[in-house]
Amino acid sequence: MEQINKTDITEFFLLGFPSLVEMRVLAFLLFSCSYILTISENIAIIIIVQMHATLQKPMYFFLSNLSFLEICYITVTVPNLLINIIKDGKTISFSGCMTQLFFFIFLMCTECVLLSAMAFDRYIAICQPLHYVQVMSKELCIQLAAASWITGCIITLIKIYFISGLSICGPNVINHFFCDISPVLNLACTDMSLAELVDFILALVILLIPLMVTVMSYISIIYNILKIPTSMGRQKAFSTCASHLSVVAIFFSTTLFMYARPKKAKSMDGNKVISLLYAVVTPIINPFIYCLRNKEIWTSLKQHFCRKISYK
Repeated sequence: MEQINKTDITEFFLLGFPSLVEMRVLAFLLFSCSYILTISENIAIIIIVQMHATLQKPMYFFLSNLSFLEICYITVTVPNLLINIIKDGKTISFSGCMTQLFFFIFLMCTECVLLSAMAFDRYIAICQPLHYVQVMSKELCIQLAAASWITGCIITLIKIYFISGLSICGPNVINHFFCDISPVLNLACTDMSLAELVDFILALVILLIPLMVTVMSYISIIYNILKIPTSMGRQKAFSTCASHLSVVAIFFSTTLFMYARPKKAKSMDGNKVISLLYAVVTPIINPFIYCLRNKEIWTSLKQHFCRKISYK
């Protein structure tokens, strides 16, 4: 019996963005600056949180995890994009493609669960403030963060097992700037109904369950905020979760559109633009969303620089 998972293709050609050829230098500079900015600002958040005792709280523990995740997330895609721009496309081996696909899905799934853990933290802080210290203990925070990474890894291993087992006979051109699920499935030449079904179900599980937890948390949060008698009190309570709500809205709206559907969809240029939004743009703006209106982070920064100046 012929082995059905035989793959005749040993490498792929990532098409990237052919339309950027005429603006190659500008595009390369733009994405290079975006990558450096994202890495720098997320490293800065991790360092600030670790250095200041006033930021040793569950919210900032989860934020540090998210910042580390964003550093890994953008590193999976942008270096490939930069090479694509320079060389008008890039070849990648089959194993390299599967590795890139694994880390991209792994980080995305982990972020889904991590964002829901952050929503639970905000729910306890606003709806049960008297029990916050007891409930959100250091041990529970570590367990929630670990559960996010472990869940993401398990879901991804199952997805990659079924995708990598497909026979890919050609053509070997992937109409994308990195190895994403739909463009890879489009190249399969054997029955992929099982792989598609497993991928679709797991996508719904990893997206909808954390989203439901987040939505339920925010329904309770909004209900409790509306019961606060003063407008200043309501504004202060809402400001503690507004940044997280913004990040959740951006992340889940784009990922649900791209991944909560059967995967053998045409990989059009419009999909690549949406991929840029969640793979490149979102990691850049998330630190700004979390930090611009966060008085504790700004206060810690001011104290840090004041000490530096006073020592000189």
